[in-house]
Amino acid sequence: MKLPIVKYGNPILRAQGKEIEQVDERIRALTADMIETMQAANGVGLAAQQVGAALQLTVLDVSQVEDRPSTMKLNGMTMDPAEAMPLVLLNPKIRLDEEVSSGNEGCLSFPDITAEIDRAVSVEVEAKTLEGETVRIEASGLLARALQHEVDHLNGILFIDRMSSVAKASLSSRLKRLQKETLRG
Repeated sequence: MKLPIVKYGNPILRAQGKEIEQVDERIRALTADMIETMQAANGVGLAAQQVGAALQLTVLDVSQVEDRPSTMKLNGMTMDPAEAMPLVLLNPKIRLDEEVSSGNEGCLSFPDITAEIDRAVSVEVEAKTLEGETVRIEASGLLARALQHEVDHLNGILFIDRMSSVAKASLSSRLKRLQKETLRG
């Protein structure tokens, strides 16, 4: 079932996600709904906070983006990222590479707003799957950027928090308008 995406201004976007201790039918259903919602919105990632649940749960799918390649190792084995999509990660922990690059980012909770954001070029993530397995993902390219963006969401950090002050100032009126629209409902 496609879920409504929470927009900027809703306080749940600033909520620290609660760790998922046990996967039950509610978590499985939420995950399936999140994947459907992300794909319907042509997104590459969606955090539970973006559909109104403050949980450490995110889904990602970079397989449809051809102009921003990714590399991926899953549990030490190199693989085509498209074969692993969609990714479902519970309670992810991330380690960032020191090398940083700037890239254009948007967010489903901020319609029609994009900005250049500095992110680590590559990351390592350890997380649980719906089956309870621990997975280790090493990623670069768009997948690394998406992983950082989504893990930020799970910790109540938004991509506007990573913008330069100049970029944020130039978007200030649009951000205020979006916030007001969200609060009005």
